[in-house]
Order: sequence, then structure tokens, then C-alpha cells
Amino acid sequence: MTQNSSQSAKLTLPNGKEILLPIKQATIGQDVIDITALFKESGMFTFDPGFLSTASCESKITYIDGEKGILQHGGYSIEELARKSQYLEVAYLLLNCELPTYLQYQDFVSNIKNNMLVHEQINILFRGFPRKAHPMAIMVGAVASLSAFYHETMDVATPEGRMDVVYKIIAKMPTLAAMAYKYSIGEPIIYPKHDLGFAENFLHMLFAKPTATYKVSPTIAKAMEMIFVLHADHEQNASTSTVRLAGSSGANPFACIGAGISSLWGPAHGGANEEVIEMLQEIGSKERIFEFIKRAKDKNDPFRLMGFGHRVYKNYDPRASVLKKSCDEVLHELGIVDPLLDIAIELERIALNDEYFISRKLFPNVDFYSGIIYKALGIPTNLFTVIFAIARSAGWISQWKEMIDDEAFKIGRPRQLYTGHVKRDYLEIAKRQILK
Repeated sequence: MTQNSSQSAKLTLPNGKEILLPIKQATIGQDVIDITALFKESGMFTFDPGFLSTASCESKITYIDGEKGILQHGGYSIEELARKSQYLEVAYLLLNCELPTYLQYQDFVSNIKNNMLVHEQINILFRGFPRKAHPMAIMVGAVASLSAFYHETMDVATPEGRMDVVYKIIAKMPTLAAMAYKYSIGEPIIYPKHDLGFAENFLHMLFAKPTATYKVSPTIAKAMEMIFVLHADHEQNASTSTVRLAGSSGANPFACIGAGISSLWGPAHGGANEEVIEMLQEIGSKERIFEFIKRAKDKNDPFRLMGFGHRVYKNYDPRASVLKKSCDEVLHELGIVDPLLDIAIELERIALNDEYFISRKLFPNVDFYSGIIYKALGIPTNLFTVIFAIARSAGWISQWKEMIDDEAFKIGRPRQLYTGHVKRDYLEIAKRQILK
């Protein structure tokens, strides 16, 4: 993003004073008004709850146009990346804004594989959690704990040191996630294998047992790889902004990713695909679908169809159109007879042909199809958001690195509109009265 010196926005204050604010141009998408000097010139801040109209940073990583249903990484469409690239190739793209050459990719993959093992003492940490603990709670603690295990060897002051952090975050996330799952069901931990791809390794660590050979289906591995690609980054969302804000203080990057996982856990963010399955369970049978469709159309009914529509995309979620085909392939290969999957398929068919949903652009989103795939693979519902976190780790650490690489970055310090009490005299406790 570059500043266009020939353009500026004029702001007239209540006292008649005029301020010229520079306009910075985006290479694509919305230009922004630079309000850096606003407080100095006017003595006022802007008010923007949720930061819905505020560009919090400058970034070259991801571009989204929600109106047109566009998602691009480094200029490449998500549809093309999902069809043609592996997850680690996309991770390299997010980090470097360029796709790797063959040799660059081999070196990157080698560094990831060499960092997939975690310190054996982390097993002790896992044993401190109840067996029934939510895997996301375990992931928050386990990932943040890496700041203790690798603190002495970490050097984020150098490019090489920052890349070492990158390798560790991306590589260890699936290992920790699989460990969390195995711990919750009381099975032995399965270690990663160098001869498997990224998604294959995760599925292997998730489902393999020491007593039998586990062969990962190419169709299922491809579907999981695609899910990872589709969730790798999504611009300045809540969890990414959390990672950036935490990182702006110079905090340990492993702790910053732990903070991002905490933010992702929220049902309004990464927990949406869990709610898809919970909704299907509430519907219960295909015969009740129209009952719930009717409820969804009633503005006075609190029931909502989960997995339909998207806060950002006012058109079809571009990730959903790609994942739908993969979802069909997985269901066909597995041939699973599951009432919930039957409900999902019928619900999708009705919604795609119902004028109410079409006119409001309430199409199935990526959470709808990823939830169905996870269900078909036998992945428990409470692990859905953990898989999201594995995928998003590449985006989080890329956004963190982009910020840290810029030596001019500043610690985040949002402002507020204060509406509390003005100065009051202190009363001793015996003189205070209960306010009515």
C-alpha cells in the first residue's frame, strides 16, 4: 500500500478548523484514510466498535472481497490454490507472498518435517488435564507452553530465528492436536512419520494404533489437505488480530499463537462447524427439516440454520464451492449410512433451491461442508475447531512474521469512548449508601 500524495480527505471540526488527512491507496480493494495525525490535529479519536471500518495494519498476505465472493492469497484465487496446491505450499506462499520453486518447497517441507516432534515432557503437561477436557482448552495450554520449552533457543531478532519459530509452529500444531485427541480417548500417542504428507501425517497420528497398520485413503487425505488450504488464512479476523495485537508487545510468539487459539474457540468464530453438527442433531430426522426451515424464516424465532451465509461473504463463500465437491467424493468413497449426513444433504438441496435462501444469499458455507466431512471421517465434534486451528496456524504465524519483519511496527493501543463517572470524592465505607 502506498500513499497517494495528490489525494487527501478533508475533515471539518465543530470549531470550523479543517484537517487534511492523507489517503493511502491499496493495490486492490478499499483505499484508506490515514488518521495517524488525527488526535494531534483535533484532540479527538475515531469511534469504531468491532473495528468494522478500521484498517488495523498494512498487509500483503490475503485479500477478500466479500461482495464478489473473492478470496486470494498473494494474488492467487483460493479456488485454484485448493485444487492445485498442497497446504505447505500455501503456507510458503503466505510467508513469502510467492509460490516456491521445487527446491524451495523441498527445503521448506524438510524443515517442517524435522520439527514435527515435540518435547517428551509435554506428555506430563497433558496428564494434568482432565480426560474430558475440551481439546481446544488443551491446545491453548500446550501451544503456549512451547514458549517455555523453546525460549532459550529462540531469537526473533534475526530472520533465521523468526523462520525457526515459523517451522516449529506449523510443524508441531498437528502433533499436539493428535496428542490431545489420543489423550482424551486414552490411547497411546502416535508419532509423525517423515514419509507422509502433512494431512496424511495428521490423519495417521489421529487414527493409527501401535497394534495395527493404518493406511490413509488418498481421497480422505486430499479432502483434509484441501480443508487445511481453505482455512489457512482469512485476513484480519478476530483470532488473527489477536495474534497481531499480542505480538505487537514483543510477547513470545508461541504464547501469541496460544492467544489466537483462544480467540478462535469462540462460537462466533472457529466454533461454527461444531454448531452445524449440533443443529443437525437438533433437527433429528429428514422428516423434520421443513419444520426447521419454517422456523429459520420466522424472524421472531431464535433458531438459526448454522453453516449458511457468512458475515464477510455477501455472495457464495468461494471456499464452500470447492469443498462441496470434495465432500461429495468423501461421502461416495466411504459409503456411510448416517442419519445426520442424510439430513445435511437434504438440507443443502432444499436451501440451494429455496427462493428465500437464494434471494438472501444464504448459501452453505465452508463450515457446513467441513463439518459434514469431519462427521463422515468419525472425527468427534469437539475436535473440529482444533483442526481449524492447525490450518490457521500458517496464517497466524505469517501475519505475526509480517508485522515483526517491519521494524517500524508499534505496540497496539486501541482507544475508547469513556462514558463512566467523572471525578468523585472518596467516601469511607461506613458512610456509603446502597444505590437504588
